[in-house]
Amino acid sequence: MKMRPPATPIINIDPYFSVWTEDSVLKNTVHWTGNPNSMCGRVFIDENEYHFLGIKPQAENNIPDMEIESIKIDAFSTIITYINDTVRLNIHFTSPMLPDDLYYASRPVAYCKASYESVDGKKHNVTVKFTVSEELVLNQKGEGRALAYKADIPDITAIKMGNGVQNVLWRSGDYIRIDWGYLYLAVCGKGKVDHTVLDGMYAVSVEAALENEALFLFAYDDIDSIQYFGENLKAYWKKDGKTIEEAICEAAKEYDDLLSRCNAFSDRIKKDATLKGNEKYAELLLLSVRQIMAAHKLVVDKDGNNLYISKECASNGCAATVDVTYPSAPIFLLYNTELLKGMLRPIMHYIATDEWCFDFAPHDVGQYPLLNGQVYGVERDESGKADIDVNMQMPVEECGNMIILFAAICDADDDVTFVKPYIDTIRKWSKYLIKYGLDPENQLCTDDFAGHLAHNVNLSIKAIMGIAGYSRILSRLGENDEADKMMKIAREYARSVVEKSANSDGSYRLAYDKPDTFSLKYNSVWDKLWGTNLFPQKFYDGEIARYKQELLPYGVPLDSREKYTKSDWLTWVACLADDKNDFGLFIRSLWSAYNTMRTRVPMTDWYYADTSHMSMFRHRTVQGGLFMRLMFE
Repeated sequence: MKMRPPATPIINIDPYFSVWTEDSVLKNTVHWTGNPNSMCGRVFIDENEYHFLGIKPQAENNIPDMEIESIKIDAFSTIITYINDTVRLNIHFTSPMLPDDLYYASRPVAYCKASYESVDGKKHNVTVKFTVSEELVLNQKGEGRALAYKADIPDITAIKMGNGVQNVLWRSGDYIRIDWGYLYLAVCGKGKVDHTVLDGMYAVSVEAALENEALFLFAYDDIDSIQYFGENLKAYWKKDGKTIEEAICEAAKEYDDLLSRCNAFSDRIKKDATLKGNEKYAELLLLSVRQIMAAHKLVVDKDGNNLYISKECASNGCAATVDVTYPSAPIFLLYNTELLKGMLRPIMHYIATDEWCFDFAPHDVGQYPLLNGQVYGVERDESGKADIDVNMQMPVEECGNMIILFAAICDADDDVTFVKPYIDTIRKWSKYLIKYGLDPENQLCTDDFAGHLAHNVNLSIKAIMGIAGYSRILSRLGENDEADKMMKIAREYARSVVEKSANSDGSYRLAYDKPDTFSLKYNSVWDKLWGTNLFPQKFYDGEIARYKQELLPYGVPLDSREKYTKSDWLTWVACLADDKNDFGLFIRSLWSAYNTMRTRVPMTDWYYADTSHMSMFRHRTVQGGLFMRLMFE
């Protein structure tokens, strides 16, 4: 990877089990929130000790560092090669969160294969040791008491660590980290484990001699993963009664085969992205995969339904957020629609409760990991009764999102089975879009950080694509007359948008009443993808010309009001360009933003296009939207 990633993925399983490094020398190991997840990698070569990863304890500042020779990053692995004058040490981290396999998208086991080769031509005795602090099992160090226990796993040396007081799923929040469950450190075969101290923190360690190589495993059993309307649910990987010890043992045996699958998947992404975009586009996709997958949790409800719960990271911690699912959808439409269906099921369950009494779609179903009803724009009393602020809802936004996603799933599956049980609700939402979508009132869209806006042209386009999506669903259901009627309305609305929002330069406005403004019309990407031709070619030509005019060093601003942009929307509007060179132009600006970003965090999706400075968001699932170009033939 030629890009200097803003943060380097190390262990990436879910919103809680998350380790990154935020510096180029890989010494600052953190949770995605930026809070420390201190771990230390050391190697003993003959009689000499060296430090190679993570924190160097203050008492050991005299220990020399191994020099980084190279770092390679693909979709599931980070491969770091260190060197000194005696050996070359290879450290190969893999989080096999395969999107096309529900079991591996859920199983909380990550790998590190350590190996070495002699540089000086001599034989050496080499031992690798990993030490991991209490910060991985406590919200913050010192908040509780971490304890270690021996783990009994056949043919594996292992130790586990957890909070001495286990309050499972007892709180929620955005920057709140897990303080229940157990972290496991393990190595295949013979090794040594211990509990120890790492810079004043309780810690556990595992070490093993390298007979050329050793396979280490990092795992986390959160016991219960999600609270769903008062019921605690377990992760998908547990659905048949498997224990974490059994999962670790299984993972150890299948490393080689699973790594081959991961490599093949990564190669497929790289090949497709290079063909349809360029090498820089491929690098963006490869860096995003683990972040996207590790911002979700896959669980099974009491009826056996798969629920894929997103966490709205670095925003407000909302769970199952509709307008986060919407931009993230392309990666799941490409590789596994069951995961996308698992994102929609909680919404459809919630609207069937007595609490949701509106004729439009909700925003979310809770705050991770507690899904007991919407929290965005909601105040709850001590009994849990909700007072929902209608002014803080996103009615056109969420109705459009949901219908578009249902239509996209029908296309990807070439089947309407998933949609049929929900068709009455989809019909109700389509009526809402017909009534209010052409010229939306003063309300929020998914870009809620920009505030309320009346007469939002891009929001009108979303409503139009929602109506068109409903028409496409009806066609698959054989309701052709009603489908034609809906598509006719969509076409009439699209003509109205073009007429009412035109600027004198051939581009189209941010809002109907704001002449000479512009905005990224990312919602129109579905018109291009579906070939519905609701908007004329002059619309797209005018927009692309304006985007090129407004292009700053690191992207096109979201709209006329500010210089910030969004990575997902920038990629979507790049897909509106018929010229592959124009697509490459916008993608290069996005690649440059991450390559030069001084805020070293997991890929932010909200940053300033003139400076590449991060605005706020990090580690969000919306980077799934970067895969939109791969959906085009």
